[in-house]
Amino acid sequence: MSEDKQTKTRSIPASRPDPGVSAGADEERAARRARRRARARQQLDTSVPSPCITVCQIDPKDDTCIGCSRNIDEIRDWPILSADEKRAVLALLPERRISKI
Repeated sequence: MSEDKQTKTRSIPASRPDPGVSAGADEERAARRARRRARARQQLDTSVPSPCITVCQIDPKDDTCIGCSRNIDEIRDWPILSADEKRAVLALLPERRISKI
């Protein structure tokens, strides 16, 4: 194949900025990377145990789990709730259980 028909690629060392990318784009990329790394370092609050008893089935009458009495949003969000938010959900459960009887 002739020289002019070959596709050539060049590698740019990480220490040099890409000439085709603006400084603003580099800063935005760095900010996104920093946010991803910060999210990865966040630890989930496990100080309040889940009320799950592994009887997971949503009751169509009131849209709560027949095992733990949480609704689907509370079940989904449990790992990311703060300890205070988890305690607030737990406080609602006894009344929900009584209303099922």
